Amino acid sequence: MSENSIQHSISLQQAIDMTTLYRANRPAAFPICETFEKSSVLALLSHVDAAYLRVYYGMKASGEVDAILVVANSENEDILSESDTNEIDSTETLILEDGFRCPQYCPPSSPLNT
Repeated sequence: MSENSIQHSISLQQAIDMTTLYRANRPAAFPICETFEKSSVLALLSHVDAAYLRVYYGMKASGEVDAILVVANSENEDILSESDTNEIDSTETLILEDGFRCPQYCPPSSPLNT
């Protein structure tokens, strides 16, 4: 457990150990990592009732696994739209998916990905 006051934080060495083990055992359909634009994540977190960021994993018809990011309220409930349409309007809750997947769009080498 981390000695700082930020919940969920781990040391760099723990992150290196975990990502190394993951890469050694990663199923082909899973990405090494996904990158999301800061503006998209900030827009997601800007929901007035957002208390948590939640990551779900979904599978495309191609078999690729992707992260799906949503926010949750202080009661730990997903904040989801009541809309049944695929069109986003000003009242639609933002859900993020389709990050830049690695492999294909990999970041430069770092201790977390090499």
